[in-house]
Amino acid sequence: MMQDHYSCNEYTNPPEIVFFDLETTVPKKAGQRFHVLEFGAIVVSPQKLSEIESYTTLIRPKDLSVVSARSSRSDGITREAVKNAPCFEDVAERIFSILNGRVWAGHNIQRFDCVRIKDAFGEINRPAPEPVGMVDSLSVLTKKFGRRAGNMKMATLASYFGLGQQKHRSLDDVRMNLEVLKHCATVLFLESSLPNTMHSKWYESSKIMTRSRTNAKPPCREESSRKSPPTSLSLGYQRTAPYAARGSLGKMTERVKGLLFKAHVQQPLNQLLKHSHSLLR
Repeated sequence: MMQDHYSCNEYTNPPEIVFFDLETTVPKKAGQRFHVLEFGAIVVSPQKLSEIESYTTLIRPKDLSVVSARSSRSDGITREAVKNAPCFEDVAERIFSILNGRVWAGHNIQRFDCVRIKDAFGEINRPAPEPVGMVDSLSVLTKKFGRRAGNMKMATLASYFGLGQQKHRSLDDVRMNLEVLKHCATVLFLESSLPNTMHSKWYESSKIMTRSRTNAKPPCREESSRKSPPTSLSLGYQRTAPYAARGSLGKMTERVKGLLFKAHVQQPLNQLLKHSHSLLR
């Protein structure tokens, strides 16, 4: 979802975009809360989508017992990992400075990460940072790309484009999020430019390879408890082998990506996705 409030003058110097992600504890029962364990963010130029700066930190909750001694994920965060990390209050000023007054971007941030950020600042009695706009890639890509991209988790989208496995660590995940958006924008540009050549073939293949949710393996509890898309947004799981980045479509993607990011685009990312063809004529 996109929220923006720009004047005409602001479009000449658009605000920077910050992709961010939180890793948290997973409540085991009703009434338990989420505890932030890691914050990661990259600041991106809106004109070139190039990374300007990055920041990541582990965060130690006041009660270490809420953190699992072991994680079900290979790259997960354990009690041992955060026991010597700073508490949220120690890093709040840095997090505020990287978020406040920028366009916020991320996957499912509106429903999850934004709520956790507000809660964390509220607990230390400090004002929370405010965005000047928001790009939630879950919402944008569900509308623009969801018919072929399965359950819309970041791991599924990354697999679809052959970008590797999601690591479930904040800084890695936000960089993957940006790459997923770049690939989606390229595909949408190709489809709008060559509708008779690209569009129908991809959609026909997606119909063959998509299976219904009723036959799919349900997500594990840890996934569904944290940042999984809500049920209403799940569009079925795909059984598809991601195409290789060096294959023919991958090469075409790279060529078009060069055109895509040389364009003087002065709007946030969801406008690029929504109007990719008209922007690049």
